[in-house]
Amino acid sequence: MENKETGTPPPSPHMEARLQPTLVLTTLSAAFGSVFQYGYNIAVINTPHKVGLGGGWGPVFQVLKSFYNDTYFERHGTFMDEHTLLLLWSCTVSMFPLGGLLGSLVVGMMVNKWGRKGTLLINNVFAITSAILMGVSKVARAFELIIFSRVLVGVCAGIAYSTLPMYLGELAPQNLRGTLGTMTEVFVIIGVLLAQIFSLQAVLGNPTGWPILLALTGVPALIQLLSLPFFPESPRYTLIEKGDEEKAKQALRKLRGRNYNVEAEMEEMRTEERTEQAEGRLSVLNLFTFRPLRWQLISIVVLMAGQQLSGINAVNYYADVIYTSAGVDPTQSQYVTLGSGVINLVMTLVSAIIIEHLGRRILLLSGYGICSSACLVLTVALLLQSTVPELSYLGIICVFAYIVGHSIGPSPVPSVVRTEIVLQSSRTAAFTVDGAVHWLTNFIVGLTFPSIQVAIGAYSFLIFAGVCLLTATYIYVVIPETKGRTFVEINCAFAKRNGVEFPEEREVTTAKPHTPSLPTKEASF
Repeated sequence: MENKETGTPPPSPHMEARLQPTLVLTTLSAAFGSVFQYGYNIAVINTPHKVGLGGGWGPVFQVLKSFYNDTYFERHGTFMDEHTLLLLWSCTVSMFPLGGLLGSLVVGMMVNKWGRKGTLLINNVFAITSAILMGVSKVARAFELIIFSRVLVGVCAGIAYSTLPMYLGELAPQNLRGTLGTMTEVFVIIGVLLAQIFSLQAVLGNPTGWPILLALTGVPALIQLLSLPFFPESPRYTLIEKGDEEKAKQALRKLRGRNYNVEAEMEEMRTEERTEQAEGRLSVLNLFTFRPLRWQLISIVVLMAGQQLSGINAVNYYADVIYTSAGVDPTQSQYVTLGSGVINLVMTLVSAIIIEHLGRRILLLSGYGICSSACLVLTVALLLQSTVPELSYLGIICVFAYIVGHSIGPSPVPSVVRTEIVLQSSRTAAFTVDGAVHWLTNFIVGLTFPSIQVAIGAYSFLIFAGVCLLTATYIYVVIPETKGRTFVEINCAFAKRNGVEFPEEREVTTAKPHTPSLPTKEASF
């Protein structure tokens, strides 16, 4: 049956591959040593702050701020003023997304030159170096080492967040692409959760344990350095970009098992290669002017911007205030936060399990719907809780509902879709744009939300409700379901909207190379 909107044929039957031990171990090694760093280092610097109350009633001490102040006193004989201390702390926090942006800008060059696996291995240098510097910062009495290390570990996270979904998306068989793609977000959340556990005052979130807490980021990097070299490079990268057919076959046999017919998947990759022969490898600048990828690029920008601007970081930022207003003891709110982290992980794992059954669109649309509703109700609860104290409990329910909604769609699914909607030759350029948007919007939210919250209070969540609604509308109108489709079939689905003729599957499989019907100047670069 033909797709009425695009006129493209339905997905062709494809042999379903089983999850093999090699593929599982490759995923664990690649994810644990890469995007785990992202989640861990986002949470670890924000979490080790509640270490007790002076005399039971004093302000909450922040161990790293205390280290900064004590170090400054040793050097200058006086403590920092509050403004200088706040500026240094802001630098410490903001250096991470800045490093992430830098990493996202160089990832295209790295994956083209060293491959997906090679890039992940080289990236460990940034994690190990920053772990050593942060670990010795207390002994060296140099808070500057922490700030500099935040840039390095941010670069590591920026490279990893773009490289891993590319690697997993190209390793995965068609019927498991969604499940493996969500592993990017699963391991980000595992990193966040472990950081929250290790940052408890009773564990390492105290004046003596924080150097170890920060240095632990080097452990996953060492594990990956020792394990990932034994697993294969992306077969698609090996065949399409390196032209090594025999090595690509060997990699597929390792990843799919003995009983899988790798020739069918090899032919699919050859089809993709022939489809984009005339296209060549697109640069970032060419990507913005290349008509056959116009709506794919817009979709990537909307998905990544919507993920960050929908308010997940703001809800986490505001959660402590909501918990306290509901009567949770400030010293115990860290355990409530830990509980929300567990919910986040569980629901993301649920998303990974059901994504190949329900598809990408329904998870995204339902997730944004839940988030938008939670923000609207949360606004009402925050505005009225002073007159109706019981509404403070509704606020906690809204926070948890928001986390559930974000965890089943907006958080994990964009990592899958951004890999699926572009072909091999344009994937590295698309992921460079994708990473830049992700880190810029992350930085913008972190920079502006505190000011917006002070200016308009609870009404700030109406902005996030609006962003959720707009993103869901775009997804409903523009982004097709990608479940069970090859990369070529997905690009066929975008062809009509882009205003180009894309070769149908039956035409592509002939030996003659094809290219979308474009003026020469649009395809050249």
